[in-house]
Amino acid sequence: MQEKLLNRNFTLLILGQVSSLLGNLTLRFALSMYVLEQTGSASLFAGLLAASMLPTILLSPFGGILADRADRRAVMVGLDSLSGLAVLLAALALPHGPDLAVIAALMIVLSVLAAFESPTVQACVPQMLTGENVLRGNAMVNQVQAAASLVTPFLGSVFYTAFGIRPVFYAAVACFFLTALLECFLRLPPPAPAPRTSLAALLREDFAVTLRFLRREQPSILGLLGLSALASMLIAGALVVGFPYLVRTVLGLSARHYGAAESAMGVAAILGGALVTLLAGRMRPRRLTAVLVLVGLCLLPAGAAFLLPLGALARYLILLVLFCGCQLGCSVFSIYAATLIQSRTPAALMGKVMSCVYTLAMCAQPLGQLVYGILFDRLAPSWVLLPSGLLLCAVGLFSAGFFRRMEAPPAS
Repeated sequence: MQEKLLNRNFTLLILGQVSSLLGNLTLRFALSMYVLEQTGSASLFAGLLAASMLPTILLSPFGGILADRADRRAVMVGLDSLSGLAVLLAALALPHGPDLAVIAALMIVLSVLAAFESPTVQACVPQMLTGENVLRGNAMVNQVQAAASLVTPFLGSVFYTAFGIRPVFYAAVACFFLTALLECFLRLPPPAPAPRTSLAALLREDFAVTLRFLRREQPSILGLLGLSALASMLIAGALVVGFPYLVRTVLGLSARHYGAAESAMGVAAILGGALVTLLAGRMRPRRLTAVLVLVGLCLLPAGAAFLLPLGALARYLILLVLFCGCQLGCSVFSIYAATLIQSRTPAALMGKVMSCVYTLAMCAQPLGQLVYGILFDRLAPSWVLLPSGLLLCAVGLFSAGFFRRMEAPPAS
């Protein structure tokens, strides 16, 4: 008999993710609109995003060790409670200090907490599910994130336009605390007892075991991580920095236009997760080559739209359709790549390996955001998007042999 996907633990995890993402993404959307309106600079906006990611990059490996050594339920409850407290303190401090400094400090604190929470949540999925349900579970987590991305731009634009930034802070506080409450009811097995040794020795041992596993036992995981990081650098720069800058600054459209576009991209990400769920039994690594090439092809006509004599609304609609295609492809690639890695990783190393996944993927994003922020400030949009699309297509084509080799059964 097939295992039930929505068991008690996984249902509570999903509900907690819904609450956390609603608060977090609504807040981030409102903050991005606020910063862009205050500065009007893509490079400054990208620099703030990149700086807020650095703590996550540096601390995620330690988050993976914590996920494997500590009680995962207690870790998630504590981190979401601290997130709610941090947002509350920022809301109270905002009227009394430099607003951009308060926002930057909040984003850095949330980034530190995410470094410890993300590996824990990722490690919980294969602990709660087995077999093909792990792929379906990862797809459902991705769909929840996409659904939140669908709703939060609308919520963020409505709340921010009507009431300003502070009510969004208080709504996020409520969401974080509700998430912590839901996580209190998770039932997870206790972690293995830690050996009686110093913290430094424990960290050295865990890092050594993880690196040995990746270098000697599963080098294909390292190859997949490098490929994912390169693709993330190219795609994240275009989507995270380029899209809001193109809509708000280049085309001169309103926050509502950007909110509607973000919601449409959320629908595309949901469709990507649904596609993975439907094809769970037929997905093969070699198909990721076509996914990368198709995402690259979406960027080419997006860049060409700025070479044609089109109006702002026509360019907006073209960007909307093509960037939704990019989002769908990203969803399929990230879900299946994460499941491939989980299928090749033993449970005792899951948190540490998934933290490496998260860290290496995140390393490329700040670099990509900084580069694309500078490029969009200095070059015409077409001369940023066209080379990016060509480069991504080349990456996809050159990865074909690697993905064919990954179709061999995982090493036991």
